[in-house]
Amino acid sequence: MPYPIEHKLVIGIASSALFDLTASHQVYLEGGAEAYRKYQEQQIGTILEKGVAFPFIRRFLSINKLHPDTAPVEVVLFSRNSPETGLRVMNSIAHYGLDISRACFLTGESPYRYLPAFNTSLFLSANEEDVRRALDAHYPAGLVLPSRTEDDEADGELRIAFDFDGVIADDESETVFKRNNNVDEFHAHETARVAIPHQPGPLADLFRKLSLMQQLEEDAQRADPAYRKVLRIAIITARSAPAHERVVTTLKSWGVSANETFFLGGMEKARVLGIFRPHMFFDDQLSHLQSPAGNIPMVHIPFGVANRRQP
Repeated sequence: MPYPIEHKLVIGIASSALFDLTASHQVYLEGGAEAYRKYQEQQIGTILEKGVAFPFIRRFLSINKLHPDTAPVEVVLFSRNSPETGLRVMNSIAHYGLDISRACFLTGESPYRYLPAFNTSLFLSANEEDVRRALDAHYPAGLVLPSRTEDDEADGELRIAFDFDGVIADDESETVFKRNNNVDEFHAHETARVAIPHQPGPLADLFRKLSLMQQLEEDAQRADPAYRKVLRIAIITARSAPAHERVVTTLKSWGVSANETFFLGGMEKARVLGIFRPHMFFDDQLSHLQSPAGNIPMVHIPFGVANRRQP
């Protein structure tokens, strides 16, 4: 039997992250809600172009095709559209064959309050206000940044990359570093607390549940050596030795791990990202969310000391 939703790994997606709504948003900015409504009604038969998060979501949903008996993952659409203006979005979802059946249409309201009702481990949106409101309410969310969409259908993997501090873990150590921008002070703090796991960050639940999906894949491969794994997870952090050890301590205490872990010591993350080629990279610092080619989907997690707004 398929898992009930409270046992699934659920990702919430805004239509602004799943599809390219640039033209629609411009109509709204220039003409307001009524002009937007009329535009969407006129364009109801026009399929929306793929957005930044589309390749990630398509691959994520493929996990259910490999495990149809349990269907362990789900994607829920969270939209500021009304049901009427949202018809074009739902038609586009059906056109691309995405298995998304649950949706919330909130007619201009922010969807963040409803995230826990759907057991959501991640909410992706291109609306910064919605993302910040979700994080302020302690719900996991990320802001999808503009990038060039590439979706190689011959590539069956789903590669996800995470920063560590302020994303998987809390911002305790980042706070220590930013106090004086002193690497030695940061290393001394981490060395003194090497045996103390970090508290979870905003995407800790997502990371843990992805690790469970990897265990599911390990079991499937043991049962059938021909089974090809989908998930590949990397941690890409600016930390270096000796601060690396507390990362290992934390993940071990949670019973999780990554396929690849990079301690870059301040080196540009794009050098590794260009090789790993993630379908989504999560970082709390905008300065790290850059790709020379502009073709890596980047998600900003505006959490913690690195994103504290000045009064």
